[in-house]
Amino acid sequence: MKGMKNMIDANIKFLRKRAGLSQEELAEKIDVSRQSVAKWENGESLPDIVKCRDLAMLFGTTIDNLINYSFEDDELTDNETSEGKYVFGLVKVGERGQIVIPKKAREIFNIKTGNRLIVLGDTKQGGIALAKFKFN
Repeated sequence: MKGMKNMIDANIKFLRKRAGLSQEELAEKIDVSRQSVAKWENGESLPDIVKCRDLAMLFGTTIDNLINYSFEDDELTDNETSEGKYVFGLVKVGERGQIVIPKKAREIFNIKTGNRLIVLGDTKQGGIALAKFKFN
């Protein structure tokens, strides 16, 4: 439990700061007290599962990532690197091969539930890419 607690407190603090929110602003958005947010970030308590869901939705991630993933280790950010080219950060592949496309990428490319994506790969370059598929 201690390892998980340490990860979630660091992630809440990191994601809150990355979103440019104060503890009070975050608390208002998910309907808790500022003191609750402070206790989560200090590792004194854990948010309940409903608040974990709310936090994950607000920050455009998954509950699994909120608990298990180290966002602070990311050196990549969702900044535009040059005209129209982005680095959206890292995603974690789940047990069944699923990934969560970062919220900003979904917004920029207008990816909605039910859209189809083409998965492209190049073994020589060691790369994989997704492209939005449009029917004519």
